Amino acid sequence: MSKKNTVMAAIQHNQIDIVPYNIELTSGLLAKVTQHLGIDQAGFGQYAGNHLQKADCNTAGTYIKNNFFRDEFGVVWDRTGADKDIGIIDHVLLPEPCLDSFEFPRPDMNNAAENITKLVNNGTDTFKLAKIGTCYFERAWSLRGMENLLMDFLLEPDFAKQLLDGILEYNLQIIDTALNYDIDGFYFGDDYGQQNGLIMSPETWRKFIRPGLARMFEKVKSAGKVVALHSCGNISRILGDLIDIGLDIYQTVQPEVYDLKKLKTDFGNKLTFWGGISTQQTLPFVSPFELKDIVKKTIAIMADKGGYIAGPTHRIPADVPVENVIALVQVLKEQ
Repeated sequence: MSKKNTVMAAIQHNQIDIVPYNIELTSGLLAKVTQHLGIDQAGFGQYAGNHLQKADCNTAGTYIKNNFFRDEFGVVWDRTGADKDIGIIDHVLLPEPCLDSFEFPRPDMNNAAENITKLVNNGTDTFKLAKIGTCYFERAWSLRGMENLLMDFLLEPDFAKQLLDGILEYNLQIIDTALNYDIDGFYFGDDYGQQNGLIMSPETWRKFIRPGLARMFEKVKSAGKVVALHSCGNISRILGDLIDIGLDIYQTVQPEVYDLKKLKTDFGNKLTFWGGISTQQTLPFVSPFELKDIVKKTIAIMADKGGYIAGPTHRIPADVPVENVIALVQVLKEQ
């Protein structure tokens, strides 16, 4: 069975002998691992045997100075710290709840089309996803500031809706472009959770986030494609909502915030889970032997009756030993 078909079988909740998987590394760890292995960085996915690949559709932007990146919305990300891939916001672009002086950008369709074309024509049999990271809620708070936006939901709801509507229209244009290509699905990155629950109340999420997310999901689903969503943290209180609006794959599944057996029992017949191998409490600390045992136990729980894509709970950070990355690849390849 091809890797693409293996992923499709998992999504269809078929019991299969090989569980599909995906391993991604942060840039710092990628450099260390590929140097250790003596391979090109671009070849890590092939070395790992990944079953999925993503094409970034909103990667327009430029470095304005060393380790300071300005994205397509004008947000400047300070990457001078340990995180060289995302960073932290340098300054808030919208200090007041007003859009009078702000102009929403037009998506760089050429950039999106180029990235997707490279993905669909790369000659692999992988399951291919177009991707919008910093998608919706994340995009709004990157412009307004997290604390400001959360207060806007209560004090300036009309402004918050106007801001989200502008972001939604931007995303819908990208989705329209991506659906012109032979992709298998769409991957949205938009964190709603923290360690102990949602960042906001479920009612606030349903009022401000769900309607726009539903429109994005519906556009993908109407084209017959799969919908995947990344959110860190514990979002169990809205998983039912996400299922209702068409979510197929939920990534990432952090074992430090979920009871995996309960999660599988409660939602495993309706969702495919992607993740489950902790970058927070497992990969940095255990031995390679212990890691392999944990991975096998996780697969035994999560892959029962299909519905599981194995992988780390996020891109693996640079504090993880190289030998643990190699052990993770080995145990997944040895299925």
